[in-house]
Amino acid sequence: MSKTTVKLNPDLCRRALRIAEHAGCSLDEFIEQVLEKELAHFEESDSKQDVIKKLKMLGYLE
Repeated sequence: MSKTTVKLNPDLCRRALRIAEHAGCSLDEFIEQVLEKELAHFEESDSKQDVIKKLKMLGYLE
């Protein structure tokens, strides 16, 4: 499997690294797990409106 580089805010990266270390995994593994979990919420949606509603509930959209 190929990998893609993603740029993160340095503070967010430090926070994620701290949690990853406590969880006993690498930063890459932790970010992949969190992203997989979040994506599953949106993939379960039946329509574009459901996705927009969920994004608003999570605070990603106003």
